[in-house]
Amino acid sequence: MASVDPGTAVHFRLKIDGINLGDWNSCDGLGCQVEVEEHQEGGNNGFVWQLPSRIRYQNVTLARPLTPDTAKVAQFLAKLPRGVKRGTAQIAALRPDLAMLVQWGLADVVLVRWSGPSFDPARSEVATESIELAYHGFLEVGS
Repeated sequence: MASVDPGTAVHFRLKIDGINLGDWNSCDGLGCQVEVEEHQEGGNNGFVWQLPSRIRYQNVTLARPLTPDTAKVAQFLAKLPRGVKRGTAQIAALRPDLAMLVQWGLADVVLVRWSGPSFDPARSEVATESIELAYHGFLEVGS
């Protein structure tokens, strides 16, 4: 039997509306939660109904050191004043050999925050950037 890759990913590739925004070192917040409402049925004190109501999606934040791909993000940000519209995004987890491990498609994506590097000559740190996306569901995209 062949060994199974445990799913370790070194980096993530982000595309928004088909625009490749490059590779990112970290991806945080990808997930959803089904909210439930409790309903206590009269006369049955030992049971509480758990009724699903809505699905809540967390914002996704990707971060990386500054790279030549930062220029792609700058071009994307320059278009925002013309109008923010919901789009689609793909986040792909890549193995060290750049083979795709898995990909998630996000629906109704809006860029809600971009943070650039802080420059402080007193501190010797890697200049980083991060991008935060809000979304309202997953698209059917496989591995």
